[in-house]
Amino acid sequence: MTSDTTSRTTRQGGDGDPSSPHLDRALGNRHIQLIAIGGAIGTGLFMGSGKTISVAGPSVLLVYLIIGFMLYFVMRAMGELLLSRREYRNFADFTGDLLGPWAAYFTGWTYWFCWVVTAVADVIVIASVYVRHLVPVLPAWATPVIALVVIVALIGLNLPTVRAFGETEFWFAMVKIVAILALIVVGLVLVLTSFDSGHGAASFAHLWDQGGFFGNGFTGFVAAFQIATFAFVGIELVGTTAAETKDPEHNLPRAIRSIPVRILLFYIGSLVILMSVMPWTVYDADNSPFIQVFDAAGLPAAAAIVNLVVLTSAMSSANSGIYSTSRMVFGLATQKDAPALFAKVSRRRVPQNALYLTGVMLLASVVLLAFGLGESAAFSVVTTVSSLCFMFVWTMILLSYLAYRRRRPQEHAASSFAMPGGRAMVGVVLAFFLFLLWAFTGDPDTLAGMLATPVWFVVIAVGYVLLRRRPEHVAARAAFREQVAREQGEADAWNAAPQAPSAGPGADG
Repeated sequence: MTSDTTSRTTRQGGDGDPSSPHLDRALGNRHIQLIAIGGAIGTGLFMGSGKTISVAGPSVLLVYLIIGFMLYFVMRAMGELLLSRREYRNFADFTGDLLGPWAAYFTGWTYWFCWVVTAVADVIVIASVYVRHLVPVLPAWATPVIALVVIVALIGLNLPTVRAFGETEFWFAMVKIVAILALIVVGLVLVLTSFDSGHGAASFAHLWDQGGFFGNGFTGFVAAFQIATFAFVGIELVGTTAAETKDPEHNLPRAIRSIPVRILLFYIGSLVILMSVMPWTVYDADNSPFIQVFDAAGLPAAAAIVNLVVLTSAMSSANSGIYSTSRMVFGLATQKDAPALFAKVSRRRVPQNALYLTGVMLLASVVLLAFGLGESAAFSVVTTVSSLCFMFVWTMILLSYLAYRRRRPQEHAASSFAMPGGRAMVGVVLAFFLFLLWAFTGDPDTLAGMLATPVWFVVIAVGYVLLRRRPEHVAARAAFREQVAREQGEADAWNAAPQAPSAGPGADG
């Protein structure tokens, strides 16, 4: 092992020590592919796209394309780092190894917070909106009970084995894929037959004949970034499966490489169809455009079908949140950044104590619903906080990549999955994140979310100040400084030596 930090990781849960708690590599290629798709396609597409269409018009296509393009490079950087050392279980491990123990702490706990907030919101919406739309006769007292049942069911699905999670997420993702493909097929038929929805004949010309491609001008185009960003949270979810993936050297690159195809087909393809069947000015910002298109096609069960799909999508999101938070807390516990009881795994190699912690946190949704606080304007603030915290995690991945390129150029040169564009693209993506921060200041609700987000970092900073005084953390920081000095010396020597021309992808970055 060339790194003290990574040796520590292996001793506390990696593959190298069979006597220590470690996770089971039970996720196959089909699980990883569908988990990656599920992470890239969220409820934001089914419900939030109505608002983005009404705000930006056809230019929303460019919004989703730009965000997807930028995040693809985040995923490529994450993929190269995860595959550079087998003992990395998730991105908190390599941020700690490359940036220092503080980075693992802040990245791990912030990612945990991201998904807890998102999962609580998902459970609230499932119980108070989607289930009620499907069964409107339910009494008011049933809503918090439904939320409790959802939490118990999701914890129950994750407890047996990691394969149970993989199977559940596989079928959740399949439902979303089938729904989007159904929309595209039905929409294409309507366009090709010039179907009249009552708002004119369906035509691809609607993409520019209603005030042009930028129908609401540059202001509307920028405003759409605020909403669309949340649709992509979870795209990095595949990075939390590294320790439980069979043949990660093969399966992770396949999943990451397919991200552009998913974005083009599921996001761009469905939005092109939506705005071609009916003019973009027709869509209601508060309702799912999928429902409106199926209604226009004369399908009487459209509302029930789409609500069922959106319910499945929200369940998928909450399921992913439960999985990812439990694995992140497990990793934090093995690194002494969380209580030791969360480092324990069951006989089936599932971190059950970490799962129970997530389940307890999700009970907040039951309390909120019991007090009638399920549906409120605060949801836009919550989604903004979640988006900003995910952006922090994405930024930490990119900063880790820069440290990796500086200190381990020989590993980058030998990489079979090198990030295209290299350091130059990291600069481009980080500049884009600054643009997103500026865009979030343009709306009062998203601005309120921006102002609330630093509270979380103050809270965990206080925790880290207390934690860093412990002897093991003092030793970890000292070992990290020695590691940096040693690796930088090795990198300088490697850079000074004549190198054979590299044909590896991304080697010019």
